[in-house]
Amino acid sequence: MTDSKTPLKVLIAGGGIAGLEAALALRDLAGDLVATTLLAPHPDFVYRPLRVREPFAGPAARHYPLNVFAHDAGVELRRDAFKWLAPSERTVHTQAGEQLSYDALLLAMGARLEARFRHAITLDDRTFDEQLHGLIQDIEAGYVHRLAFVAPDAMAWPLPLYELALMTARRAYEMNEDASVTIVTPEDAPLAVFGDDATRAVQALLDDARIRFVSSDQVQTPSPGQVILHPNGERLAVDRIVALPQLVGPATPGVPKHAAHGFISVDRAFRVHGLPDVFAAGDATDYPVKHGGVAAQQADIAAAGIARLAGAQVEMPAWKPELRAVLIGGSEPLRLSAHITGRHGSCSVAARDREWSPRTKVAARYLGPYLEARDRAEAAVSASASDHPRPRTQTRQ
Repeated sequence: MTDSKTPLKVLIAGGGIAGLEAALALRDLAGDLVATTLLAPHPDFVYRPLRVREPFAGPAARHYPLNVFAHDAGVELRRDAFKWLAPSERTVHTQAGEQLSYDALLLAMGARLEARFRHAITLDDRTFDEQLHGLIQDIEAGYVHRLAFVAPDAMAWPLPLYELALMTARRAYEMNEDASVTIVTPEDAPLAVFGDDATRAVQALLDDARIRFVSSDQVQTPSPGQVILHPNGERLAVDRIVALPQLVGPATPGVPKHAAHGFISVDRAFRVHGLPDVFAAGDATDYPVKHGGVAAQQADIAAAGIARLAGAQVEMPAWKPELRAVLIGGSEPLRLSAHITGRHGSCSVAARDREWSPRTKVAARYLGPYLEARDRAEAAVSASASDHPRPRTQTRQ
């Protein structure tokens, strides 16, 4: 804890949902008791959950400049990336060679993506449009009829795989092309992490779209167009294989690695084991469910812990992870929610939502309202500009 005159120096490494949510939470919980620096390698925050629409000629995902966010949140922005940590010196070394000191550090760099399957299109949500544009064209032209959408891990976050499968099947139907679409995941039921009610609703969507769901503990893709399911040995012959990547932890030299696959081990207050005043939130942690809303909940708890270090009188929220998401790709968006209990959700809820707005696809206590306010302000400016067009400049002949 710092004295009453000196704000706690907070460094947030990462410009994704967890990092931005934590910055906004700290502003609300600690105010002038903290001086926050946001270390982010990219100029924009991209609303990644909506990138699934881009290969199907949908609108591009929104980009929010981080310099505007930094101004609004009252933080200092450093365009750079984490390289390694010197915990004894309380210093982060960056890719550009800077040394940033901290009193409290939040690691929110996200996970890294690795290809798990050979002979498959391994999805990267930064390049969905580039990766899948040619595939969609081949489906429309009738060159591709059999597709397998494969997930390597049951608990990471399979929702985009379902959305892409649903939208692919719908596009083939709209083009009067026959398509056989199969989803293969280690889940024992469609989106089982959301619980029974959600599973039944998702299964109904898949049935309507004539998409087959297959549960398989392990999958092999030994050659192009060949998918082998284990333990039953079933073989699928397809034209294309689309796969989710395997997620692994970020490169964090100086941070103890107590968890598998390089993820950062944390306690229920999202403090990093073995490092004083260092926290972690989001996909970089060893919590198995990788989801924007869950990352935001983790960031809120970490921010409360940091605010208490700064002397703020705040209560520590309990860690009771809740999933809230919207599955798009069917005839109507399907709103899903559940409390996470092991591999299945409890208090499962699934409901069609005709009034759903894309702005609410990720639920975050602070970041959600902030992004909605930004969108409304920009829409108002655009409407005003269209109502009052600039007069044409007349030139002399």
